[in-house]
Amino acid sequence: MDWEGWADDYSRIRTALGETYPEIFHDMERRMWQPGGFPRPIKARERIWQTESQRANFITPEGLKEDPHPQDSHRDVFRMTTLRSNDQFNTNIYGYNDRFRGIKGTRMVVLLNRDDMIRLGIDEGDMLMLETVWDDGIEHKMSRFRATGYDILPGCCASYYPEANALMPLSHYAARSFTPAAKSIPIRVIKLSN
Repeated sequence: MDWEGWADDYSRIRTALGETYPEIFHDMERRMWQPGGFPRPIKARERIWQTESQRANFITPEGLKEDPHPQDSHRDVFRMTTLRSNDQFNTNIYGYNDRFRGIKGTRMVVLLNRDDMIRLGIDEGDMLMLETVWDDGIEHKMSRFRATGYDILPGCCASYYPEANALMPLSHYAARSFTPAAKSIPIRVIKLSN
């Protein structure tokens, strides 16, 4: 592969995409410069539902708190969600400046409610260890997350994916879909000495 040639001329990448996936990316070089770009064929947007009824089917949860594990009943256990930045596609990270949240230069942060930070004696920029509260016989701990005050609900926090993946227990998943519980990880936040 002529990686340097591709890096020097992105139109070559777009041409290769069109040759590889012509049903989606045909004539991509011309179409991408049209105002609004070009829509990818996403079945939901086109109202195509591959279900028995040919209609969208919705599953209503039994309650608002479906997580059957009560480890987080203590007020110092947070519900951590993992999130992506604007310059990320799945696990591919293209930069360290998240313009969605105003975070620059690093992804090793934990977003915390400012009142929770005060309650725990945590200052903006303090280094923290995050420890998962889960009884699976595996120690899930990660250090060197920078405390960042953010407009998030009390008792909740957020960190980037995939950086925080080690905190997600494999045995913690949605009951019906078996989707990993990346949006509901019970953790403790521990301030490290500077």
